[in-house]
Amino acid sequence: MTTSTQEESVHDATTHETYARAGWGGSVDRGARPALVVIDLTRGFTEPSFDAGADLTDVVGATGQLITAARERGHPVILTRIVYSEAEVRPGVITWLTKAAGMRAMLEGSAAIELDPRLPVDPATDVVLDKKGASAFHGTTLASLLRARGCDTVVLTGATTSGCIRASAVDAVQDGFSVLVPRQAVGDRAQGPHDANLFDIQAKYGDVVDLDDALAYLSGTPDHGGTA
Repeated sequence: MTTSTQEESVHDATTHETYARAGWGGSVDRGARPALVVIDLTRGFTEPSFDAGADLTDVVGATGQLITAARERGHPVILTRIVYSEAEVRPGVITWLTKAAGMRAMLEGSAAIELDPRLPVDPATDVVLDKKGASAFHGTTLASLLRARGCDTVVLTGATTSGCIRASAVDAVQDGFSVLVPRQAVGDRAQGPHDANLFDIQAKYGDVVDLDDALAYLSGTPDHGGTA
């Protein structure tokens, strides 16, 4: 399927009608104790000079606004990175790398795994988790960290929409968290997969919202997204 065909399929009225008839697309319950989870905004993804990267300048900028808003209200900010050792990228060690060979460049100690320097990260308060797969939840302590802080909702930002964002949204729902995805704060290497996966997340796993909506939610009163 070509990119143009993918986009036409996502925005086709018949597709929306079919999903609505099947009962997809309801709105999530927004809890009072959200967390911001920033997925894989490392240089290997946000800079086009890296083989697996793209120019995600706008995504980084939007995410920076969300980080600032979350921190001002005391909401947890958790960032993830894909990081592998030399031993782990050997053929046959991690199955996913057979399919996603470009991830082999995410080696510990390399520039590719450095958090994008444009992000307003605070090492004193923000947690950075390393992961081996697409989901921010699989094989990490993310769910337990969120539960320890009493969080009920996750705002997901980062890259890529068709990979780690979608996988994390699925796992977040399965672990009992409501999911919000600000569309301006997630990005991909190509528009077709980005659009298709935002459609899928909105239909099945979370609410895809505008940046202003997410900022207002994270800046809300204690009854509507207050301090954690």
